[in-house]
Amino acid sequence: MTDVQLAVGESRTEVVIDEVTPTHLVRYAGASGDFNPLHHNDDYAREHGYPGLFGHGMFSMGLTAKVITGWFGPESLRQFGVRFTRQVWPGDQLTTTAVVTEVTGATANLDLETVNQKGEVVVAGDAVVSLQTDKPAPR
Repeated sequence: MTDVQLAVGESRTEVVIDEVTPTHLVRYAGASGDFNPLHHNDDYAREHGYPGLFGHGMFSMGLTAKVITGWFGPESLRQFGVRFTRQVWPGDQLTTTAVVTEVTGATANLDLETVNQKGEVVVAGDAVVSLQTDKPAPR
């Protein structure tokens, strides 16, 4: 078992998707079972007052999680919660930053923020990770 050494203020930033495409949204709909046409039918979205189709909130949450799982591994995640602050549109590039806010014993608390290419926050949240793992220490 490895004990990860971590300090408050350490952070990771990662582009979690270079460009959201309608295909990503259709694939996510299939994987999640959420076939709301706002997320895959551009005409339907426009008929309902949107500029076009947009991403599922849980799609952007899953992308946000990539920083956590890439840094600590999926087996380390203990809690994860977010707020969806803006819609994600085809063409968006999303970048997530995770910042260590507290280290207590064998866990660390993280603040999370995912922004689009305009610097607008689309997801804000937090997570708790275990610092004791059965894998090598993170890079």
